[in-house]
Amino acid sequence: MKIITLAINTFKEAARSKVFYLLFFMGVLFAVNAKFISMLTVGNEARVTLELGLSAIQIFITLIAIFTGINLVFKEIDKRTIYNILSKPLRRSHFIFGKFTGLMITLFVALLGMGALFILFLLLVKAPLTQQLLYFFIMLFCELAIIVAVSLLFSSFTSPILATIFTITLYVIGHILWTYNQFKGLIKDPVSAFLIKIIYYLLPNLEKFNMKSDVVLQNPISSGTVAMNALYALTYTAALLLLSLFIFSRREFK
Repeated sequence: MKIITLAINTFKEAARSKVFYLLFFMGVLFAVNAKFISMLTVGNEARVTLELGLSAIQIFITLIAIFTGINLVFKEIDKRTIYNILSKPLRRSHFIFGKFTGLMITLFVALLGMGALFILFLLLVKAPLTQQLLYFFIMLFCELAIIVAVSLLFSSFTSPILATIFTITLYVIGHILWTYNQFKGLIKDPVSAFLIKIIYYLLPNLEKFNMKSDVVLQNPISSGTVAMNALYALTYTAALLLLSLFIFSRREFK
C-alpha cells in the first residue's frame, strides 16, 4: 500500500509537469502530421505515414521517460522533501519502487493516449491496422521500463545533467549493440573478445524492442518472440531497480 500511495502521488506530480504535456502534444502533433509529410515523399504513402507516425511516438515517449525519470529522485533531494518522506515509516525500497511504478503508470497513460489518437488517425486515412501494431506498442512499453530503470539508477547518485547524458548514451548504445554480432569475428585477441562479450551481455539490447520496421513492412511477428523480449525487459528492469536500491540505501542525506 505504501508503494501504491507513493506511485499515485508520483503519477499526479508527473502528469502536472509542463515538460510532460509539451512532449506529449508534440508527439501527437508529429504523429498526426505524418500523413501530410508523406505526401511530399516518393513511395508508398500509407507506409511512409505509418513509419513517420510511429517514429514520432517512439521519440517523444522516450524523451518523456528520460526527462521525467531523471528528476524523480533529484527533485525530492533538491526540495529537501526526501527528509519528510524517509522520516515516515517508509523504507527506501518503497521509495524507489513507488517512484518507478508511478512513472510507468504515467508513461502507460501517455502511450495509450498517443496510440489511440494515432490509430484513430490511421482509421480516418484508411491505413491498414495489423496485429504487428499492437506488438509495437507492447515492445515500446517494455523498452520504456528499462529506460526508466536506467534513469532512476543514474539519478540515485548523480546530478540531472550527468544522469541525462548517461541515460541518452546508454539508449543510443542499446540500439546499436546489434552490430557486435557483425564485427565480433574481427577481434583476434581472446582477452579483448572475452571482455567485449561480457560488456555486450551486460548492456541493454534495446533493439530487441524495435518492431517499427516489422509493422511498416508487415513482417510476421511471433507471439513467442514478444514474450521472450518482455521477459528480458522484466529481468533487466528488476536487476537495475535492485542496483538502484543498493546505491540509494547507502546514500547519506545531509
